[in-house]
Amino acid sequence: MGFFEALSDRARQKRSLLCVGLDPRLPEGTQDPYEALMRENLRIVEATAPYAVAYKPNSAFYEAWGTEGMRALKDTVELVHQRTDALVVLDVKRGDIGATAEAYARAAFEWLGVDAVTLSPYMGEDAARPFLAYEGKGVFVLCRTSNPSAGRFQELEVEGEPLFLRVADEAVRWDGEVGLVVAGNTPEALSLLRERFPDVWFLAPGVGAQGGSAGDAVWAGMDAEGLGVLVVVARGIARAEDPGEAAAQVVEEIRDAQAAGRGWTGEGLKERVLKGLVEAGCFKVGDFVLKSGKRSPFYIDLRRVPSFPELFPKVISAYASLARGLGFDRIAGIPTAGLPIAAGLALHLRKPLIYPRLDAKGYGTGNRVEGEWKPGERVLLVDDLITTGGSKIEAATVLRDAGLVVEDLVVLLERGVRGRKEMEEVGIRLHAYAHIREFLPVCRGMGLITEGEEERMRAFVEET
Repeated sequence: MGFFEALSDRARQKRSLLCVGLDPRLPEGTQDPYEALMRENLRIVEATAPYAVAYKPNSAFYEAWGTEGMRALKDTVELVHQRTDALVVLDVKRGDIGATAEAYARAAFEWLGVDAVTLSPYMGEDAARPFLAYEGKGVFVLCRTSNPSAGRFQELEVEGEPLFLRVADEAVRWDGEVGLVVAGNTPEALSLLRERFPDVWFLAPGVGAQGGSAGDAVWAGMDAEGLGVLVVVARGIARAEDPGEAAAQVVEEIRDAQAAGRGWTGEGLKERVLKGLVEAGCFKVGDFVLKSGKRSPFYIDLRRVPSFPELFPKVISAYASLARGLGFDRIAGIPTAGLPIAAGLALHLRKPLIYPRLDAKGYGTGNRVEGEWKPGERVLLVDDLITTGGSKIEAATVLRDAGLVVEDLVVLLERGVRGRKEMEEVGIRLHAYAHIREFLPVCRGMGLITEGEEERMRAFVEET
């Protein structure tokens, strides 16, 4: 069983998302550090075992006491495994490569016997690979941390997005059991990352002494099942007169947030994308003839998106959130509006790009499918929006005639219901980031259309 599957099972069984920090702070000059460390950890573990799905010892508080401290760390891991059904996440924030990383991984998983570790992403996948090679073990990669100065680096903009989002994009692509460290006192980041990664587990420190709320962290970051956020509480439990009662109160707060449903109101990626489309002039009001021949009271021109370098990366991230979890070997853009989007997505996901020629050329190679590909490969079809199946089905036919497998189409916007039905009829699943019904209120909120115009446009959409 994989680490995150095991974590999910425990979370369901206990109806808890609590991870108890085991960070004993002994006074200087403690005569028997091993005994003191074990006594403190035993007190906390015995009191919190009914509520904790995981424990998180920070290696620093044990390393500081030399060999006796490290012996206590190893025995603490054994204590948790023997007396509880909880998992152990070792907080070490490792980040090295080659033989050094292999030695760190061996120490954590073979000598200490922990179930997961925290890692620094700065040296990339090379630093994580030795840890990910261990079957049944997991890693949490530092993404958006809880310390006050973290934002100076993590909020730096990279191609229109904060750096921590790019770190997350990279880390979740690594082959293995990967979660993210996302501070519990940054609900905006939790919400943004959950929207982007529906199924990734977050380790959320920064709750309690650092100002975060367990309820807010869960409310902002939980997944569709009410799981996905491992809430870390250390000092708030260790310093309590009754650690068991303190743990029970945290779990009650977690359950209240789960019952309330996910509802953080911070502006997420979808709202920023839709507002960005309006600001870029992609939504026009008037009387337009669509490619399908229908007359429309509005026109959406997503060909403008690549001309706006702050908007384009957000749009690509929106497509990436749809593509994750779909099985495909190559990305195929539909000419012409879908091509720049497909190119951006291919670069973002590091997937090969091909594209069909809807009009066969009468010169050169005469290829109907441009790029490198092999028959039997699975292709993800990409376009800007969908009203009818028309050009999408035409593109899929060219690709299928070449021996490629086409079963999924991703678009940014869906108009009406006809396009989805027509794609289903040819065996292609449509994945749309947003429906025009979601876009129209944004347009009205930004003063582009009136309430009456929105109602008329909505009625038009329902008819198509």
